[in-house]
Amino acid sequence: MFELNEKVQNLIPYDPVAGKYRIRLDANESFVTPSQALREQIDEELRHVHFNRYPDPYAEEVRKAFADLYGVPRSCVMAGNGSDEVITVVMNAFLQKGDTVVTLSPDFSMYGFYAALVECRVVTVEKNADCTVDAEKIIETVNRTGARMLVFSNPCNPTSLVLAREEVRKIVSSVEALVVLDEAYMDFSDQSMLSEFAGFDNLLILKTCSKALGMAAVRLGFAVGTQRLIDVLQAAKSPYNVNTLTQAIGAVVLSHPDYLQAAVQRILESRDELYEGFARLQEAYPQAKLHVFKPDANFVYIQTPKAAEIFEYLKENGIIVRLTGGALRVSAGRNYENEAVLHEVEACLKGESA
Repeated sequence: MFELNEKVQNLIPYDPVAGKYRIRLDANESFVTPSQALREQIDEELRHVHFNRYPDPYAEEVRKAFADLYGVPRSCVMAGNGSDEVITVVMNAFLQKGDTVVTLSPDFSMYGFYAALVECRVVTVEKNADCTVDAEKIIETVNRTGARMLVFSNPCNPTSLVLAREEVRKIVSSVEALVVLDEAYMDFSDQSMLSEFAGFDNLLILKTCSKALGMAAVRLGFAVGTQRLIDVLQAAKSPYNVNTLTQAIGAVVLSHPDYLQAAVQRILESRDELYEGFARLQEAYPQAKLHVFKPDANFVYIQTPKAAEIFEYLKENGIIVRLTGGALRVSAGRNYENEAVLHEVEACLKGESA
């Protein structure tokens, strides 16, 4: 019998909640979709796709559209099949077996997973009790362990909190490790390092089209860094990693900054509505010990000892949110979706207090 190697023997596939539910607020997807006019432009582009030909291996057009939208040089941008693929390419390119990778907790769990597949040692820095980040502690850990890479999200998934730009700058400038800064949710905040990346030879910034841009279905992500770093990634990625359909759709959507601006505004209004609703529940039901974090992303994070009970109650009533440890992560949705989740959470809390 073929023997599995040690690193894959106990792998567990990523397991999102499957099935049909009336409301899904678990994946931080955007509820905003392209307008009819934008969809017609996308359809027109797809009509000209040559299905018998391989994609542009360097995704030049969509990289240019991204670069123009975010004000960075195209030569400093690499495109990937979602930012998840970008993370794997980054780790395969810049890490070797036995290297140390520093992650934070709580944070996106897949960072440690991908690092383990590259057979690296993962060192986790625990955040403060209030989920804030201690920059000095991170710097000390990276330098003490001789880490080759530090990776974290900002704003954070799942806490929704943002680390101030000056703190990120301090971290990057105080370590020799490659800092992989995942700004998947930065369109909803104002602390991006994109305008400063060129000043650091050890900084890679990740961006996604799955959140603010509402293109989760097409799987498109980017890395931004100095040309020296990006040249390595372009050489390390698979030759045709971003398919032609994704490139065509992405180039259209990214060339409409008005769409991004309007989408972000709608999502922020929804998020604030959801946050204010949970804040009211926190005040009305003190026995539930809800702790609602003020968000800088497109979701709300709620710590409570009753997280699992609320999750199951919502699921039984056709609503899926994300259960993460002793907390709930609820994506901003349409008005009726926000109202429904708040109504059902309150019904659960009322039942508990009866």
